[in-house]
Amino acid sequence: MSRLPTTTAQLRVLRQSFSPCRLEGEVIAGGFQWTFCWAFDRGELSVEPSLGRALIQDALLRFLLKADYQLEAGGDYAFTVRAQF
Repeated sequence: MSRLPTTTAQLRVLRQSFSPCRLEGEVIAGGFQWTFCWAFDRGELSVEPSLGRALIQDALLRFLLKADYQLEAGGDYAFTVRAQF
């Protein structure tokens, strides 16, 4: 059985606010770089720019939901995406 390709994504939380319930940051993976804004009270995630967004958006949302209470502004995190960019 062959292994699925993977890419490690590096995430940095830039801002966290509980008043508007938002988490903002940046993600770098496979030569791409995105900024994101996650409205965690509504579960809405926006990722910019659109180039390569389909590659990261689902994996990023899964990571954010899983690591929700562990994320802090200024923190650096890594997660694995089951795809090779």
